[in-house]
Amino acid sequence: MKKVEAIIRPEKLEQVKKALAEKGLFAMTVTEVRGRGAQKGICLQFRGKKIEVDLIPKVKIEMVVPDAAVDTIIEIVRAEARTGKNGDGKIFVWTIEMVAGVRTDEIMTE
Repeated sequence: MKKVEAIIRPEKLEQVKKALAEKGLFAMTVTEVRGRGAQKGICLQFRGKKIEVDLIPKVKIEMVVPDAAVDTIIEIVRAEARTGKNGDGKIFVWTIEMVAGVRTDEIMTE
């Protein structure tokens, strides 16, 4: 099993969720996060003053899936979340040793 974590622009979340659902991938955890990378932040104008915002709002999608689903998820996120500009995000993949259900006492190791 793998954990796929994708950090994307908030405005792309619904597109990504819809495309994942079309492939039968529904289970996910979504968190509002802030961060910065090559984008380095943005400059906003507020009441005539320039304000530097160096931590940009993003959305983190976390999914624990069978190994076989990882490539599909990466393809979908890349296709649906890409704008071609700095700040489109990153995808991380970790190996999961075990998943234990709370309600069912189920243990999954794949």
